[in-house]
Amino acid sequence: MTYAAQAQRDFLGYGDEMPVVTWPGNARIAVSFVLNFEEGAERSVADGDERNEAVYEVVDEVVGAADPCMASHYEYGPRAGFRRILGVLESFGVKATVSTCARAAERAPELIASAAARGHEIACHGYRWESHAHMEADREAEVIARTAKALTDIAGVAPVGWHTRSAASVNTRRLLCEHGGFLYDSDAYNDDLPYVVTQSGRPHVVLPYSFDTNDMRFSPGGGFVFGEDFARYCGDAFDWLWEEGETTPKMMSVGLHQRIIGRPGRIAGLQALLRHMSERGDVWFATRAEIARFWRDRSALPEWMPQAPMAGRALP
Repeated sequence: MTYAAQAQRDFLGYGDEMPVVTWPGNARIAVSFVLNFEEGAERSVADGDERNEAVYEVVDEVVGAADPCMASHYEYGPRAGFRRILGVLESFGVKATVSTCARAAERAPELIASAAARGHEIACHGYRWESHAHMEADREAEVIARTAKALTDIAGVAPVGWHTRSAASVNTRRLLCEHGGFLYDSDAYNDDLPYVVTQSGRPHVVLPYSFDTNDMRFSPGGGFVFGEDFARYCGDAFDWLWEEGETTPKMMSVGLHQRIIGRPGRIAGLQALLRHMSERGDVWFATRAEIARFWRDRSALPEWMPQAPMAGRALP
């Protein structure tokens, strides 16, 4: 990272001047459930990628050959976990943001089309499930455009949100704004509330994501073993933010993965968390697009509409 990039970091955020926010329904907290749809977009030599994915329930990378074992683990998500997770969410009336890798959607388009038809948000999670940290800007612009177009064709509605696997590049947010089709991104982990930045001359909403209130912690060394571990940790986070929300409403993100929380030994943790949140009340379950649109409105910004790509960033 260059010094110039470091100099743009913000360690204060809202500071002591917290925004005055009234969530819909006078809720204390807005909760966003994000279901990551990555299976089929993971790195795989069999798919022509440079290497195989190395981490799932165990750390065991197969080098220089196809890895049918790892591929089968990932296939569990769309085959079994996806419907199980959506079934639990929908039983509580919750609409998720399905953060989708386009290559994964191309392999199971029926699932993405069905989720969109049922009112869930379809957002972008890259074309492959990969970091963009070392990606050249022109290449990254192509990936962003390709991802958005593929998901539009499959879901029947254009995605308006973006989240990169782990590390975005120093160009990602600029390229999203230059593309013109993105209301928000979640390539930040630095707050409990959304915020607005000015990028390429345009106001852009950032919805911070979270790696702690996330089922990825069932991975080796992550700390979660039983479904109740997930429910307890996420429930504690919810309770604390709910209490703070009496004076300053907060936002909470919960990350889900179909191959992880979708396992029968873990799914009860999601059910228990949703029951706890629902029983406590004063909570707005919302998609990330709904939260971003609300935040623009409370920031006295005009209603967001997709814009034409900036010069040099034509769609494919």
